[in-house]
Amino acid sequence: MNKDLTVGNPQTMLWSFCLPMFGSIIFQQLYNIADSLVAGKFISENALAAIGNSYNVTLVFIAFAFGCNIGCSVIVSQFFGAKDYAKMKTAVYTTLISSAVLCAILMLLGFLFCDLLLAQMRTQPEILSDSALYMDIYILGLPFLFFYNIATGIFSALGDSKTPFYFLAFSSISNIAVDILFVKCFHMGIEGVGWATFLCQGISCILSLVLILKRLSQIKTDKKTVLFSSTLLKKLAVIAIPSILQQSFISVGNIFIQSVINRFGISVTAGYSAAVKLNNLVITSFTTLGNGVSNFTAQNIGAGLSSRVKNGLHAGLKLVWCICIPIVILYTCFGKYLLLLFMNATSAEALLTGRQFLWILSPFYFVVSAKLVADGVLRGAGAMKPFMAATFTDLILRVVLAFVFSSWFGVIGIWCAWPIGWIIATAMSFYFYRQMNYQ
Repeated sequence: MNKDLTVGNPQTMLWSFCLPMFGSIIFQQLYNIADSLVAGKFISENALAAIGNSYNVTLVFIAFAFGCNIGCSVIVSQFFGAKDYAKMKTAVYTTLISSAVLCAILMLLGFLFCDLLLAQMRTQPEILSDSALYMDIYILGLPFLFFYNIATGIFSALGDSKTPFYFLAFSSISNIAVDILFVKCFHMGIEGVGWATFLCQGISCILSLVLILKRLSQIKTDKKTVLFSSTLLKKLAVIAIPSILQQSFISVGNIFIQSVINRFGISVTAGYSAAVKLNNLVITSFTTLGNGVSNFTAQNIGAGLSSRVKNGLHAGLKLVWCICIPIVILYTCFGKYLLLLFMNATSAEALLTGRQFLWILSPFYFVVSAKLVADGVLRGAGAMKPFMAATFTDLILRVVLAFVFSSWFGVIGIWCAWPIGWIIATAMSFYFYRQMNYQ
């Protein structure tokens, strides 16, 4: 069901809209978590390290899909809020066509250069072939990744956050079952993990696209819908490109950080691979909630109700901080047991690495979650330059400090770079927010 976010109590509307989005991203992250879990428990520590090593490369592709999601979501939200349904449909079709072209280019580049990139990351020889195999299967599934993310962005723009949740809940649980089936019963190893994700994500993508096209056909317009508009493509690009650059640079930064981590051996790489999945589960969840704030902001600005933006920010902060409390307690006090889902108790060095990572980073989730909510307002309002400035500051600090601190303090120094970047970037995001006229 479509939902108008320009009416009703802002906190009630935002929470009811964002909580299903939070559930959706939890299930979406289960794809990657399930891969690492099955690899670490049922194949080997090397398999866990191989998937974790590939994960930072996959984040580059996810960055492009995420940017298409955001660009479409913000523009469609604005047209939906303004009740301009003809342009809204044109924005959707323009996104689908342009994203198909972008996806094809990325697939070609992926097949040509991913092996070289894995080698440049100092991937250990023991895991290089498995990392490359997993990446090849992942690249084949890029169309599913792209079009599913676009469909999710459209659902969110229409105020419907529940439908993607239902799709993901089913497909993610299925993915775990198929992972285990392919690895335990068919003995397919890393290849089985990759094909299970391909299959389940494909089903989710196809179902969501069918439903979104049906939903759009039910929205009546006075004018004939144009299938492609270069003018709207430019508007989409203004939002999408900074988001793509943000996520891409973060992913590239993580690749540099991964190259530093790989120097410390396979056990450290495996421990980081498990812990960073838990960390990314949280960060991606907060980013998704920030996207909800973007949709809220965009709809209300489109409807000329800018005064509601500040209320949306406050409601978003309350929501993410309520979520932070149990997560921080869970990660700091019970992180060992979560990490053991991915590895065996005999992996002592890997387990210690993962616990140290969670101990250092998790208390600062209160900081980074606030940044991502403020970023949601900036993005929804189209203030992309300030948004980019804060994001790149965070990234540059984390990468540079990871290199410097690792030479001084060892692997713990790498983990300490994260909170410093988060704190400074959060201060910048709120400074830029306060310069806007929504106080």
